[in-house]
Amino acid sequence: MTQPALAFTPPVGPDGAPLLVLGPSLGTSTILWEDVVPHLGAYRVTCWDLPGHGAAKPAAAPFTVGEVADALAAGIRDLGAPALYAGVSLGGATGLELLLRHPDVVSAAAILCASPKFGDPAMWADRAAQVRTQGTGSLIVGSAQRWFAPGSIERRPVLTGRLLHALRDADDASYALCCDALAQYDVTARLGEIATPVLAVYGEHDGVSPEEHAQTIAEGVRDGRMVRIDDASHLAPAERPDQVAAVLNDFFGGVR
Repeated sequence: MTQPALAFTPPVGPDGAPLLVLGPSLGTSTILWEDVVPHLGAYRVTCWDLPGHGAAKPAAAPFTVGEVADALAAGIRDLGAPALYAGVSLGGATGLELLLRHPDVVSAAAILCASPKFGDPAMWADRAAQVRTQGTGSLIVGSAQRWFAPGSIERRPVLTGRLLHALRDADDASYALCCDALAQYDVTARLGEIATPVLAVYGEHDGVSPEEHAQTIAEGVRDGRMVRIDDASHLAPAERPDQVAAVLNDFFGGVR
């Protein structure tokens, strides 16, 4: 196991403003947050990419979600910890691991469309095997069905198309290693150790990380709350950027 390399975008926003770090879902890139960032003008905002996704180098060795969190913590310290954090799906799981392993680097976290455990490990093993033999392009149809609520693709065809291209362009081996990491990931029993304020955000139509998963997070941590994003599924920042930005501004503005 080794700490994976991540890629961070240059921070944008007022000098001296609180640092806000935005994390991706598996198979996406910083594109996921493009339409949210302009609404976060009170913060100095950076986004990061998973290994082999977007601008990040492919993974050189297996890793755990906790080790992704270690790499994220190192990047946040370089940028000026403590930070505020928001992450989607695997980015949200990384956020929970970050709060457990490096609570000093985050002052509040929004965990979006994420779970304390993502299903059966065998499902992740099957997906990793599929990608290793057929590539990430073989996931596009199924991912589109999981990622987007009814009407989202028609409402935002350009952005949803770019996200599906980002999935196709992700490094196959790195994506598979992310699946291996998710197969091992389960922080359910440790949520009570998290004292940092946490907002669990779920999409109304999300079948991957539904309301009950957000409720488990919100009720499991010591200082948690929960909110729904209407007309969204698993990629809420891309589907409903205005709603997500409003939720983040309200939450982070109240805990600063």
